[in-house]
Amino acid sequence: MTCQHLVIVGAGFAGLWSAMAARRLIDLHKALSRERSIQVTVVAPEPELILRPRLYEANVASMRASLVELFEATDVVFVAARVGVIRPQDGEVDAVDSTGADITIPYDRLILAPGSRLARPNIPGLREHAFSIDQIKEAVHLEDHLRSLSKLPSTASRDTIVVCGGGFTGIELAAELPDRLAQIFGKDGNFRVVIVDRADVIGPELGDNPRPIIASALDELGVEMKLGSAVASIDASGVTLSSGERIDTLTAVWTAGMEANPLVKQLAAQRDGMGRVQVDRDLRIPTLPNVFVTGDAASVVTKEGGHLALQSCQHALRLGRAAGHNAAADLLGIEGRPYEQLNYGTCLDLGGWGSLITDGWERTVHQSGAGAKPIKQFINQTLIYPPPPDASAAFAAADPADDPPPVKAFL
Repeated sequence: MTCQHLVIVGAGFAGLWSAMAARRLIDLHKALSRERSIQVTVVAPEPELILRPRLYEANVASMRASLVELFEATDVVFVAARVGVIRPQDGEVDAVDSTGADITIPYDRLILAPGSRLARPNIPGLREHAFSIDQIKEAVHLEDHLRSLSKLPSTASRDTIVVCGGGFTGIELAAELPDRLAQIFGKDGNFRVVIVDRADVIGPELGDNPRPIIASALDELGVEMKLGSAVASIDASGVTLSSGERIDTLTAVWTAGMEANPLVKQLAAQRDGMGRVQVDRDLRIPTLPNVFVTGDAASVVTKEGGHLALQSCQHALRLGRAAGHNAAADLLGIEGRPYEQLNYGTCLDLGGWGSLITDGWERTVHQSGAGAKPIKQFINQTLIYPPPPDASAAFAAADPADDPPPVKAFL
């Protein structure tokens, strides 16, 4: 009996659920897998899931969950390494392991789930002086910096936080900051939170329906908005806008725009404007039939004639299940299941004001304010966490046929 290798690059939401879905299907078809043994291997720097949707919150260092016991329970092999080179012509990836040694990992099917990263355009001073919450180390650095501000004398630059970007992440961070700053400086602190965005409206990608509520909530929280003016430059003591206005600050946080992990640039494949690889409904690269791409690095429609999947946890969960299922099905010689995302909802955290919940791509508002906050907390504190280290529970949760209920089902 020969052993086939299904290798998954990345241990984020899409990578984790690719592994669970693949092992689920292999377990369901034990008779076939006896004839053709399949080893599922996850390659990532650490065996942990970073809870990236929560990095705007306080106590960010705790926003991680170990995957060691879950992988052991589900017979997933973990290799602590960082992949640097993909060689589809050889069916191999080259990586550097945790000891610094170069290793080569062979595969029969490869699932790339390397995720995305914050886009950092060539704005003077951005890389040198802007904070971010894109990765957990960066979010911890920002949190430490905010706490250190209380040791400085009160000045306009110390007391002003500029959030560069008025999209989903920028809104959640800006709405969270008033409460966090009140804890740091005291409730009578003279702090100021300002959102800057080149768009003329807040949350341009969130649509017209929820926008009045978002704007009203930010106003009640005391968050200022400077819209229609891009960031021209950032330095150690302030932000200069394209309008010529300058905002003195020691804390500029860049949140504007995402792009696919540059690892996928190595592939001879079509990519979209965010660098995501265009894949078919099985999440396979048409020109590289042994390579699947999923999560934030994949550009695919949510259903026939539907919208493009978003770079979000909600889509990554289902994209991962679909990729793992289809790659394993390919090795088992059985029919796969095209990716689809029938339900879509938005749950936006608005700090001390509450939350905003919408349903569907038209983002019909179902609930907002304090009453919606427990739903956002349930999503952040329970729903996105890995399953318990039990194969039966993990495999049940990894079924790609189970579409999650729409957000309104939680109301």
